Amino acid sequence: MKALAGARTIAIAGGGAAFLAAAALFLFAIGRPPLATLGQMALYAFGDGYSISESLVKATPILLCALAVILPARLGLITVGGEGQLYFGALTGTAVVVAFPQAPMFVLLPAMLAAGAAGGAAWSGAAGLLRARCNVNETISTLLMNYVAVLLVNYMIYGAWKDPSSLGWPASIQFPPAATVPSLFGTRVHIGLIAGVVAAVILHVGVSYTRWGISLRVLSGNRKVGAMAGFSFVKQTLLVMAIGGALAGYAGICETSAIQGRLQAGISVGYGLTGFLVAWLSGQHFLRAVPIAIFIGGLIAAGDALQLYSKIPSASATILQGLLFVAALGASGLAGRWSARHGG
Repeated sequence: MKALAGARTIAIAGGGAAFLAAAALFLFAIGRPPLATLGQMALYAFGDGYSISESLVKATPILLCALAVILPARLGLITVGGEGQLYFGALTGTAVVVAFPQAPMFVLLPAMLAAGAAGGAAWSGAAGLLRARCNVNETISTLLMNYVAVLLVNYMIYGAWKDPSSLGWPASIQFPPAATVPSLFGTRVHIGLIAGVVAAVILHVGVSYTRWGISLRVLSGNRKVGAMAGFSFVKQTLLVMAIGGALAGYAGICETSAIQGRLQAGISVGYGLTGFLVAWLSGQHFLRAVPIAIFIGGLIAAGDALQLYSKIPSASATILQGLLFVAALGASGLAGRWSARHGG
């Protein structure tokens, strides 16, 4: 246990130091003062109420997509389909709005959110079914399905769902107030963030302290032993993939409703992939994913602000994000080797 705790300390400290060093070198290389620019980024991400709210807006879909990766990983599955599940959830949720735009809020809003979650569950569940019944690698199938979901959204907004009043812009109708996800405290932060945090807590408890969690651990380690204990790999694969997909689909319809206001191209700026990286940075831990997602959301929000106010390309924030992932994963790998050498 001491070796494990020491390894975690090394990973956190080493990853942080490596990131700061790499970020400073990058900023110096592009002609920006490292300390001043990093200080600006911190202020733009968490310096005031507005900055914090924008960081939380970015963090919400990242967190939900990260949870969609972590849960299947507890069964030994590696899914990279958060992006496709997010898009397909946005598609199915929008279908309800397009079909019943005049419905009252108490009907339309729950139906839209449920359809979004169901769409994500079905999209992910299809990959789970391929894995469980046909032994198709879930990493490959979910990756390919990402492209299909994005193209389906484009097909609808360029075709049957294109709003005639949008002056040629490919987008669905504007969501009515009855289909708008409620925001929190007058900001752009919406109830999707609460759903993500609550889901993280529930999943942590469910996987850590219930028979279901035991079944996932046993099947992940040895399916034959799990079958002897009465656990079904097929059933659990479909379940974890569907639950994870539902969370990503929920993120998609919330992003469409609360942030975009209509279904349009580019509803995600790589939230699914970022969620995958957050999941691995957290060590596949539900609760640790929450602060990491918020930090990454702050980094993305700061990049947008730097582009607007300091004339620094927003791609710089993407590069810094990549440096963070490389530094953290590299430090985690070195810490794991240290732990193994010292009896962890």
